[in-house]
Amino acid sequence: MELIRGAAALRAFADELRAGGASVGLVTTMGALHEGHRSLLRRARAEHARLIATIFVNPLQFTEAGDLTRYPRDERRDVAIMEREGVDACWAPPVEEVYPPGTTLTEPDPGDVGDLFEGVARPGHFAGVLKVVHRLFDVVGPATAYFGEKDAQQLFLVRQMVNQLDLLIEVIGCATVRDTDGVALSSRNAVLSLDEREQAGCLFLALGEAATLARSGAHDARELVAVMAREVGATPLARLDYAAVVDEATFRPVDTLDRPARALVAARFPSARLIDNISLPIPV
Repeated sequence: MELIRGAAALRAFADELRAGGASVGLVTTMGALHEGHRSLLRRARAEHARLIATIFVNPLQFTEAGDLTRYPRDERRDVAIMEREGVDACWAPPVEEVYPPGTTLTEPDPGDVGDLFEGVARPGHFAGVLKVVHRLFDVVGPATAYFGEKDAQQLFLVRQMVNQLDLLIEVIGCATVRDTDGVALSSRNAVLSLDEREQAGCLFLALGEAATLARSGAHDARELVAVMAREVGATPLARLDYAAVVDEATFRPVDTLDRPARALVAARFPSARLIDNISLPIPV
């Protein structure tokens, strides 16, 4: 596996792959790899002749004081995982290669959806996400990019950006990978205390209750939101940030379950903030 630091070197590497007729899969990460990341790498590896992955902790998407410095980093471990998963090149650049001094980069507008949910909890977060993702796409060039559905709002906005800017990128969403108790895998899980980790299951329980209601015929999305809020609210170490049901096509809240929809939930624990979501069955 090639470990690349410079943007020009990565662009040349990707261009050479395509010139040789290879299709390119792309997985962008901030490191701290877990089984969720590995599932993305494995799918991309299975579907493309060549695979590029990135490790870059993007300072622009951290909005809380100290969150950037607390983010777990272990490049040697992450690189070893990527090698085992068959990655052809890992781009692990310094900040100045991603954001070159004196260079004006595209700053995609997240639009109204960027101000909802995670956008309320983390103002400016999605502007930072889209700027770095656009930069990564620009350096790599035409490719198929794989993202986890756990960050459903991010996935929606990346797809929106690709469509609006007519980028030569295909975006593939991949199912959330969960632990045995249903908790969505996240790099932030590593900082939870034992009690917090035990109680983190409240998010998945809340989503499961919402799905059960929908499956039983409930059409009122507000009923689903209420049951999710009650489940998280009854968990001692969790503080609800939001619970919502959104239209899959627009990512805006709905009142009635009459189209493909997704349940969202976010909660703060003393050591970390967790999010989760699931696709809902349409009531019959």
